[in-house]
Amino acid sequence: MTGTDHDRATAARHLPWPLCRRCCGVALDMGSVRTRAWIAGKGVVVDVPSVTFPGSGAVHPIQRGTIIDTAECARMLHRLLAHRLPRGARPMVVVTAPVLDGVAYRAQARSAVDVLRPLSVLTVPGARAVAVAAGADTSRPLLVADIGAHLTEVVLLADGDITDARRTALGTGDLEDTTTPGEIAGAVASMLTAMLRQDRTSLAADAAHRGVLLAGGGALRPEITRRLTERCHLPLHVVPAPHTAAVRGAAKLLQAAHTHPSACGREAAEGVDSARR
Repeated sequence: MTGTDHDRATAARHLPWPLCRRCCGVALDMGSVRTRAWIAGKGVVVDVPSVTFPGSGAVHPIQRGTIIDTAECARMLHRLLAHRLPRGARPMVVVTAPVLDGVAYRAQARSAVDVLRPLSVLTVPGARAVAVAAGADTSRPLLVADIGAHLTEVVLLADGDITDARRTALGTGDLEDTTTPGEIAGAVASMLTAMLRQDRTSLAADAAHRGVLLAGGGALRPEITRRLTERCHLPLHVVPAPHTAAVRGAAKLLQAAHTHPSACGREAAEGVDSARR
């Protein structure tokens, strides 16, 4: 059997979900206010507050895009998902991550997800997941603004990779305090302006001509999007169902990883490693 034939045979053993019965998969988007999960064959089945109740009152294990209590985050995931997975399942898991939290967030997320006994864990930038959910052409420069509850990011993608990113610890959840819609819109506009001014290539300018892909709960708030249109003077393209765009994009990336020819080989290798441990 040639290498190509082997790859085709390997890929054929993994059918697209829900037809594949050999394995399961979970896509996760864990925010400071809400956690959303997609399970293979079931769709988005969890969209709940990011909170646990260990006995001494409510605990919010994720704040401003940072996992501050890994143990409670794991407890939350176990409560929300363990009973929804097939008995004895070793799921493939894709987790969205804030762009600028880097290694620390990925390590904490992987540690929390261990409670699900995953076969493999892949972390992806939230902005890339949003672009995938929107069906955007990621081969061209793309600007993504994700306005969450307590964190807002502006990201420049080129060929699907992060080339620049900005963030502010503001979001729709702050509107209940002293923050105004204009301040959130102004923060996004300022990040976009700084990105354009500091770009030493034509990537940001090229992306700006295409407009800004807008996601997150803030994209559903007309008082924010109206002011943002007035301030940034760029076309805004709101992603369909923007509040769930990140988890839906993660689900698409998960499905692509699941049917990749390397999936079976990775399962076999990790199964050996698990047995040794």
